[in-house]
Amino acid sequence: MIGSPSLPVPTVFEFDRPVSRPPAGDAPSLWTVDAVGQRAGAERLAPAVLDAGELARAGSFHRDEDRRCYVAAHVALRVLLGDHLGVAAARVPLVREPCPNCGGPHGRPAVDGNGVHFSLSHAADLALLAVAGTAVGVDVERIAAPRTVAEVSASLHPTEIAELDALPESERPAAFTRAWARKESYLKGIGTGLSRSLALDYVGTGPLPAPGPGGWIITDVAVPEGYAAAVAVPGPRR
Repeated sequence: MIGSPSLPVPTVFEFDRPVSRPPAGDAPSLWTVDAVGQRAGAERLAPAVLDAGELARAGSFHRDEDRRCYVAAHVALRVLLGDHLGVAAARVPLVREPCPNCGGPHGRPAVDGNGVHFSLSHAADLALLAVAGTAVGVDVERIAAPRTVAEVSASLHPTEIAELDALPESERPAAFTRAWARKESYLKGIGTGLSRSLALDYVGTGPLPAPGPGGWIITDVAVPEGYAAAVAVPGPRR
């Protein structure tokens, strides 16, 4: 999918190069992080950049692959946000917004008291990040295994289920993963995450996303072969 002229292509993040920030008003800016290629830089910076909670979370992973991607993604996020805010990466004030469902302190991650919004997702060795001037959600997924499609697809919107059932079995994993990435990017954007039923919102399984639910705009993102990704932002107010 990388390089497709119809999809936004994220900037590749590298710790040993200065951040090249888009002009103000260009939103969202998208970045990918290669957790393998950027491992040394991320681990060098992590002790001084991540807070105590993030370091504890990184240390809790049993699989090296999961820890590596978490560290690379979260260090990169702090570097990007610090550049936008004009502060050191370690001083970016990250908080959790109230949950839109119950009001508890476990909603969407946010920058405290600032108009910069962000979203982060990682799968295997690839992370996808977005920084924007408005609410934003991103998701990246490895193409699902056929068994996962068979087990999980029934939780999708009824029209998406019908679309998948109409496809040859060989095409279902890619179509399912496209829909999942679109759906999760939207759910992150509105702040509910997967606590909202996957059956409520139609995003489509085809080559192009359906018009976004609730006035949101969902766009597929160009990522390496074997992955699917999407970004969601609120549509213009009428």
